[in-house]
Amino acid sequence: MKSFLSRTAREIEPYTAGEQPADRRYVKLNTNENPYPPSPAARKAYETFDFSSLNLYPSLTMDALRENIARAEGVAKENIFCGNGSDEILALCFPAFFDSDGEGAAFAEITYSFYPVFCDFFKVKAHTIEMEEDLSLDLAKLTAAKAQGVLVANPNAPTGIGIPLDEMEAFIRANAARVVIVDEAYMPFFNQSAVSLVKKYPNLVVVKTFSKGYSLAGMRCGYAVADPALIDGLERVKDCFNSYPVDRVCQAVCAAAIADKSYYNERNAIVVSERERVSETLAKKGFTVLPSKANFVFAAHKCLSGRRVYEELRARGVLVRHFTKPKIENFCRITIGSPEQNDALFAALDEIL
Repeated sequence: MKSFLSRTAREIEPYTAGEQPADRRYVKLNTNENPYPPSPAARKAYETFDFSSLNLYPSLTMDALRENIARAEGVAKENIFCGNGSDEILALCFPAFFDSDGEGAAFAEITYSFYPVFCDFFKVKAHTIEMEEDLSLDLAKLTAAKAQGVLVANPNAPTGIGIPLDEMEAFIRANAARVVIVDEAYMPFFNQSAVSLVKKYPNLVVVKTFSKGYSLAGMRCGYAVADPALIDGLERVKDCFNSYPVDRVCQAVCAAAIADKSYYNERNAIVVSERERVSETLAKKGFTVLPSKANFVFAAHKCLSGRRVYEELRARGVLVRHFTKPKIENFCRITIGSPEQNDALFAALDEIL
């Protein structure tokens, strides 16, 4: 039978998302969601939203949301671009900043696995930079890559390793002749954001999300901070796909959430504290744990394979993420949950080990 699919649809290898089971009895530590609910301000914005307004399209310019983001980030509204999650914004970066017949995009060989998918989909050449033996990234090697632009996840996923701001600025300065996209999905747990450098470096795009630090993964909203010329490029590309990517409810809730920084700072500080407790406990149980600056840890046991750890934990009702990629096949990525969820992880591991 004739296939009506395009060659792209037939041949592309799509991104594989983490498991989202309908059974809520699982201790879910596999997709890096925040264990705490959104802020009271976000909840109030949701509960008081004018439902009757949903017959109208959402704001094209998203002024209220962009103004609150700009205020929180210390930039102008013109420096802000909003989208349907940071994944959409990262996707739009490819047609906005990379040519299909250009020198391509460079990024780490072990990083957010959407990057090579976007390269494949948008026909952009991918340059992957080999990791160091400790799974860190040598930024000098990334700078040496002959590419139209570079992407860096900071902290990196799935390793959790972070790059301090002074090192990131030196890297951005060394790549001043091309676009630098810094994916800061996990920055709320590191506090070394490059947003402060946007006014200084017109080649810099910082991409953030409401999913992790703001406990709004179910809302699907992200934003980019960049020079207005780069923001204009994202806007032009966005309007070739979807002029209304962020719905009315989402705009209202996220605008309220980002204005409630004290609530999230307190909750994310608990996550950071638990991250250190989880890292120390796993090390005592025989795991090698990479130094994480995110809301997860990347750990490999000295005796059990990563696949075995994943399967045994799943059988006991605890979900973690296992990757089959070479160099990291013995690691599991474990989201930092609430203290109670983390204790459940420890109890399950005690049964296994």
